[in-house]
Amino acid sequence: MNNLFVYTNVVSNTREAVFDFLSTKIVEVGKATDEQAVKNGLKLREAEGTTGMMDGFAIPHAKSESIQEPTIIILKLTNAVAWDSLDGQPIKYVIALFIPAAEAGTSHLVLLSQMARMLMDDGFKQAFIAASTQEEIVGLIDSRLEGTLKR
Repeated sequence: MNNLFVYTNVVSNTREAVFDFLSTKIVEVGKATDEQAVKNGLKLREAEGTTGMMDGFAIPHAKSESIQEPTIIILKLTNAVAWDSLDGQPIKYVIALFIPAAEAGTSHLVLLSQMARMLMDDGFKQAFIAASTQEEIVGLIDSRLEGTLKR
């Protein structure tokens, strides 16, 4: 079962539009049942502090009863989006984590820490930015996740 989804050339002009896209996609791929609950989860988390990291990357995440299993959705945006990132730069790469509420203290923290480690690695970031196909991106992420996601 695939729990890692990649969308390239995504057109979004605002963080809100990115959250809309993510909420729609997680329901479309059958990993969540309620778009609004997922979107609310993303917005609630963002209100606690920015998920915009450095160098154009963001790691938004949501926990919700409507999310059925840990899932990652990756977006490569066609244009940079304003996001209160740590370096003040807009975001072009989104690695979104979706966690069932029941796994909030386990899967969520493991995935988040693995993603944060990836984004501290300049080699990973350059390979991610250079990757042009879904297969390349999935392979890059899979090689670093240490079996955290079911495949």
